[in-house]
Amino acid sequence: MDELQARHKKEHKELQNRITQKKKQASKKTRKGVNDECDRLEVELKERQAGEFAALNGGGGDTPIEALEDLTLQTDQEGGEATATNGTASEDGGRTNGASTPSEGTNDDNQGPKKQNRQKARLARRAAEQEELAKQAAEEAKNLPDLKTQERERMLDAMKGRGLQEKEIRADGHCLYSAVADQLDQLQISFGAAPGSTPDLSGYKLVRSVAADYIEKHQDDFVPFLEEPLPDYMHKVRDTGEWGGQLELLALAKSYGVDINVLQDFGRVEKIDGGNSDKAIWLGYYKHGFGLGEHYNSLRKAG
Repeated sequence: MDELQARHKKEHKELQNRITQKKKQASKKTRKGVNDECDRLEVELKERQAGEFAALNGGGGDTPIEALEDLTLQTDQEGGEATATNGTASEDGGRTNGASTPSEGTNDDNQGPKKQNRQKARLARRAAEQEELAKQAAEEAKNLPDLKTQERERMLDAMKGRGLQEKEIRADGHCLYSAVADQLDQLQISFGAAPGSTPDLSGYKLVRSVAADYIEKHQDDFVPFLEEPLPDYMHKVRDTGEWGGQLELLALAKSYGVDINVLQDFGRVEKIDGGNSDKAIWLGYYKHGFGLGEHYNSLRKAG
């Protein structure tokens, strides 16, 4: 949720800058079209973010709209400043370019409060419209599919069909390694059985070390799939809470000499061949079920 809110805040800021730029560059002839386009961009961003919020929140709760209201008010105010700079149409149909001059018969002291009142009313009206649209989007988001619940139900059905039960693993960056460690313990395989492992480590830390050692010793098999230098990648695998994935599963299957079966949504099973069909471990992979995103649990034999 923190990551989602941070991204939403960044998107609001980027849209604000974009709208401000558009309004500053608008002329009298294009101003209406620019305002309409800016309104549309605000509504589209709000609707998409409302859907993302509802999906992550399991379809419940209201979507926050304060950030969107702040964005609307600020961009309107900046748009008003740009309008004053580029020139506005006067009530008698004339045009003023920047500040009025005495020769044009315009009095800044008289025009200022009137213009400010009109702008204030427009801001209030626009804010009310945006709030109503946000509420409508939130209601629509409540009707979106509950991906978390649906995935969970299908996974439980698939486990039952295969005689498996789930061992919950803490949803942190170490979940893959912790799940593998739990499975190795069920098979009575030592975490330090792989060559190059560090005996004084335990649990997921030792499994991380084993994965890093294997990748480092078989660089040709892994480097083509990396998007960063190997030393940096090794540091993330061995010493940080970076998530594990396909490459680490392959390294662990080869290191411990076990087949790794990953049960996924809709009952799909991905098998990573470790060269020993007599020993197999089972992991459950979730895409929507946990707040941090992708997650692995350990799957033990039922009963």
